[in-house]
Amino acid sequence: MKYWLLKTEPNTYSWQDLVNEPDKTTFWEGVRNYQARNLMRDEMQEGDLAFIYHSVVKPPAIHGIARIVRAAYPDHYAHDPGHKYFDPKDDPDNPRWVMVDVQAVQAVDPPVTLDEIKKTPELQNMVLVNNSRLSVQPVQPEEWRFILSMRGISL
Repeated sequence: MKYWLLKTEPNTYSWQDLVNEPDKTTFWEGVRNYQARNLMRDEMQEGDLAFIYHSVVKPPAIHGIARIVRAAYPDHYAHDPGHKYFDPKDDPDNPRWVMVDVQAVQAVDPPVTLDEIKKTPELQNMVLVNNSRLSVQPVQPEEWRFILSMRGISL
């Protein structure tokens, strides 16, 4: 099993939006960074777990835990000329962009803030601390366990 951090802007799509979905499940679309896409396409698998992280808010924080319930498949919005994620160079036979399906597992309450993470020596090597712009990030197992322990969560 691998662990991930998925960033979202809560005014676009929040942890609570995911919780409110039928079956608490949705597709995670719109990733348009090649490094993030490669992680989703090549490494993310069904059954992996991910933190849902709210960015571009104060304070930025981890709000929930989701499970990957479907591995990478073509992002259909890349072929929709009316959609903001349309990419005219995307080839349906060799898709450039992918999405995964995620399902809400558990809230992180209170959320774990970026400031808390940055102040914690055990988390100083997290991608979030060192490359905070990447929208899909790997989380090392020991980082995952430490963050869960910060809120008394056991999965």
